[in-house]
Amino acid sequence: MARHVVLAATSGIGQATAEMLQGQGHEVFLTGRRKERIQPLADKLGSSCAQVDLTDFSATEEVFAQAVERLGALDGAVNCAGSLLLKAAHLTSRQQYDGVIASSLTSAFSTVRAAGRHMSGAGGSVVLIASAAALGGLANHEAIAAAKAGVIGLTLSAAATYAHRNLRFNAVAPGLTQTPATEGLIHNPTARRVSEAMHALGRLGEPGDIARAIAFLLDPANHWITGQVLAVDGGLSRIHPRAKI
Repeated sequence: MARHVVLAATSGIGQATAEMLQGQGHEVFLTGRRKERIQPLADKLGSSCAQVDLTDFSATEEVFAQAVERLGALDGAVNCAGSLLLKAAHLTSRQQYDGVIASSLTSAFSTVRAAGRHMSGAGGSVVLIASAAALGGLANHEAIAAAKAGVIGLTLSAAATYAHRNLRFNAVAPGLTQTPATEGLIHNPTARRVSEAMHALGRLGEPGDIARAIAFLLDPANHWITGQVLAVDGGLSRIHPRAKI
């Protein structure tokens, strides 16, 4: 049985990950921005939880300390925080840009910082969430691509920094995944068909698809994997589907 902290566990991917890890017999410590959302999930899973703004370095470090106090030495941590903004750069306000950077990149850096302080003794695995948009050019994804490309660079650098402490850092880069955050993009049947056609496998991702990849990277059995970006995207970032004629 391993012990993991799941950050932003109330997101679609975060909840799927927490439920999967708990279902595999692991202990999980959950966090969310809003107590009224994270507490019901924690109660459902019989887990401890805490409210935290992951862009706050000190608060994130305190949550890691709480998780260690509650569970003992942590084996893994995953940050599922992020946001969705599909706009061309010239239509994106500074406030919108700052929000995307904060939710994806700043929260990821905060996680790496806290993990470096609280997990480096016994080693372990940290998983960050990147995006297929940072691996291949997608129109109207400038802010997201910038933030998630930063997450990829952060993952690689952290993997190098902490490798001598046996602390591994990897990232998962999802394609378009069906979560509450993406419902506005795919509720229209035409928009959904267009989105599905962009993925070589012809379908959108499910939260469980991403959760399985996260669980794989967290698994101590995969202790020789670090500094990798695993695209779980139906081929979106690397494959150009054959045109339908």
